[in-house]
Amino acid sequence: MPGVHHATAVISGIAWMTGSASADGVTVDRPGRHLAIPIEMAGARLADYGRFLSPSDRTHLPDLAKGEGLLGRSEARLRRLGPGATLWFGERRVRVAGIVPDAAIGANEVFVSLRTAHAFGLRTERYLLIDPRKGAQRDRVAARIRALLPSGALLRIRAPGETPYFRQGDAVLPMVRMKEVFGEFAARPVAGGYLEIDPAWVSRHIVIARIPLLGEVRCNRAIIPQLRGALSELAASGLGQLINPRQYGGCFSPRFVNRIPSAGISHHAWGAAVDINVAANPYGHPPTQDGRLVAIFTRWGFTWGGRFLIPDGMHFEFIRFASGS
Repeated sequence: MPGVHHATAVISGIAWMTGSASADGVTVDRPGRHLAIPIEMAGARLADYGRFLSPSDRTHLPDLAKGEGLLGRSEARLRRLGPGATLWFGERRVRVAGIVPDAAIGANEVFVSLRTAHAFGLRTERYLLIDPRKGAQRDRVAARIRALLPSGALLRIRAPGETPYFRQGDAVLPMVRMKEVFGEFAARPVAGGYLEIDPAWVSRHIVIARIPLLGEVRCNRAIIPQLRGALSELAASGLGQLINPRQYGGCFSPRFVNRIPSAGISHHAWGAAVDINVAANPYGHPPTQDGRLVAIFTRWGFTWGGRFLIPDGMHFEFIRFASGS
């Protein structure tokens, strides 16, 4: 395509980690009860992806070609692991070739070659990285891309400075950040697109609280102050009528996005999102939430699903800590 120098598609999905060990062989992670830790793993064609890496990070590519993987810095900190460590995924093993900045691998937790990703059953292309030619105009490149797509296809284009990480679903936090803020759990998929989460994690992190306007909610304890702050401000501002408590759709729900396992784990599984005014704001339809309600939730650190590529007008989820909470 004129104006494009290089491009590569990135695939990703959930790989279930059954254990890990440090470089000297000491076991670090070992979930029990037939559970495993969900890990966001991504992969790409190395010859193409290497053009998007710094020269120092590019030195790891030969190791990735041999089946090894890279950890983002946040994941390495969360895992307490460094180069030479091993991640176990049932019968499969991935040795850690190195640690790279989160942005280098789209804030995924583990990055591997396309062949390794395929061996894990990951084949869904999530996003495309494009390196424009020098002097290429963004509008022209975008128009050419849109011309190649079927009519009505949904597309969002990000440029440097417009997003913290080039990845899919960048309107919400990547999974590694959700783990840092709300706690990492072990789980296993069960029927209907749901998850059985380690009950010890649920006991530590999920609480029942009373919130103005909504009443009783079951959420992650870390989100309660901000949720209470947003609803209290709505009530104090005389805007309580903007919430229909009978259309509250819940908070903690251990499941995949839309109960589709290949779509990734819903942030409701961390109890970090709420659905309100559900009947009036169905998924995929033009949202009807009042702008004043959205503005207050935004001030309290929530992002609104009505702005997603596929609108989810009922949905508000944690994106940052609010200074007022």
